[in-house]
Amino acid sequence: MILIPAIDLKDGACVRLRQGRMEDDTRFSDDPVAMADRWVNAGARRLHLVDLNGAFAGEPVNHTVIADICSAHPELPIQLGGGIRDEQTIETYLNLGIQYCILGTRAVQEPDFVARACRAFPEHIIVGLDAKAGQVAINGWAETTPHTVNELAQQFTEMGISAIIYTDIARDGMLQGVNVKATTTLAQTIKTPVIASGGITNLADIQALCASEHQIMGAITGRAIYEGTLDFAAGQRLADQHQKPL
Repeated sequence: MILIPAIDLKDGACVRLRQGRMEDDTRFSDDPVAMADRWVNAGARRLHLVDLNGAFAGEPVNHTVIADICSAHPELPIQLGGGIRDEQTIETYLNLGIQYCILGTRAVQEPDFVARACRAFPEHIIVGLDAKAGQVAINGWAETTPHTVNELAQQFTEMGISAIIYTDIARDGMLQGVNVKATTTLAQTIKTPVIASGGITNLADIQALCASEHQIMGAITGRAIYEGTLDFAAGQRLADQHQKPL
């Protein structure tokens, strides 16, 4: 399992939200490129970028900062979500150096969009499923849908996506522990790799995810590594120690 540092972008700065509320943010850096450097130097093997403004606007907003991070780390796999709602945006980001585009709101609203994206950009599409009490939320988590995570995950798996990012919104940014049960249940249900997100607090959460019988591909961590409850390098070392043989 790899740990994936999150760099959430709001108005050009690196921030973290609590439960996805734009008005409840903590600013950690005015220099997201330097923050990316920090995590790469600590051993990050992938970065997770989110255009928070874009998620609410429905179109890219923090394009310049994203381009700067890609330029600074051209060899590093970077996954990006927030405001990606059409094929042109996907193509633009891939040409910029983004490795994986994360589809969220439009994926839920129009599943055929995911199928088209997977055909046009094979091995570059990830779907983010964000849940409140098991129901998938969209539009910057402001609206809850009647769909369950497992229902949509199985549908998208058949389309050939590269991974699913599962976020428990109630735990996101709250440092209350990751939802291991729901995450591992999802990994057991589908063949597509699952990336855990939301609530990772310390090494115990890494241990719990690694101990699962159904291997989790990755875990996104944000507030914990910014506030120091989780040492990123130590967390990755622990995950490496639990690596299961192929």
